[in-house]
This record gives sequence, structure tokens and C-alpha cells, in this order.
Amino acid sequence: MSFFTSLFGDKTKSTDQIEILDVDTFNKLITAENVQLIDVRTGFEYKAGHIQNAVNIDFFDRANFNENFSSFDREKPIYLYCRSGNRSQRAAKKLLQIGFKKIYDLKGGYKAWK
Repeated sequence: MSFFTSLFGDKTKSTDQIEILDVDTFNKLITAENVQLIDVRTGFEYKAGHIQNAVNIDFFDRANFNENFSSFDREKPIYLYCRSGNRSQRAAKKLLQIGFKKIYDLKGGYKAWK
């Protein structure tokens, strides 16, 4: 563990409820039917290109963020990604707070996907 990791924490660390997946593993898992796949980038970023079947819920829309997840099943896994992995990690932590049980995050975000 580096000095900075011990001081500031590792933002890309998997936990029991949040698992960070590489592109290949993420891709395999999201091919199942009825997957809850969420792009937490802005609408502009989403329109510029996104993973097929992803729903766009802007992380920066703080007033509506939690409410936008009200129709999703908290018992089923949810798959998140953003541009590089930073926003989706923050979004994952918020989703844990509102009751989601298992969250998968794309390592490196959409940049790694392309």
C-alpha cells in the first residue's frame, strides 16, 4: 500500500457490494436479459456515444439522482459506468446508501470500453 493510498484511500477498490470489472468481464455480464445498465455521464456525453441499452442518469443532476433510480430493482445487480471510472464510483456509493445490494462498475469507464 502506497503512502497516498493509506492517506487518502483507494478510489478504485472493490468491496463486497461494489465490484470493479474489466471491460471483458463487464461486457459478458451485461449481455444477459433485463440487465440494469446505467450511464452516469451527462446527457451530452451519452449522446456522443454509449454502451447499447444503457439508461442515462446524470450523476451531476443531484436534485433528481436518487429519484431517477426509484424504478430500478434494488435486489438485482446494477451495472454502472461513466467516462473514466471516477463518477461511477461516487454513484455506486450513493446507490449503496439508498439500498442497492450489488453494484458492478466498469474499470476505466467508457474510455476503456471504446
